[in-house]
Amino acid sequence: MSAGPRRSHFGDIAMLTFLVVQACDGVFTYVGIAMIGPGIEGNPLIASLMAALGGGPALVGTKLVAGSLGIVLHLTGVHRIVAALTCLYLAAAIVPWATVLFFQ
Repeated sequence: MSAGPRRSHFGDIAMLTFLVVQACDGVFTYVGIAMIGPGIEGNPLIASLMAALGGGPALVGTKLVAGSLGIVLHLTGVHRIVAALTCLYLAAAIVPWATVLFFQ
């Protein structure tokens, strides 16, 4: 009888970092659209959701979905994918938002 999947220290760190990056992306996006306007959002899917639902609800919804899918990946043990997605979000979302919001 199996005791369940082994704990992965790397996986736990990757998951925690993924969730923090998702939260930062949500906050940075919200601040960016509040300061500059919704046209600053570069993701057409998110921009469409913001036009339909409003900025706050669209961002909360998308971040909840992204976080939930990340948790599913973590629970299935594909920690390298979670880590890769974290790096992708850092490069494609956090760095650009930080540049726009803090270094103009």
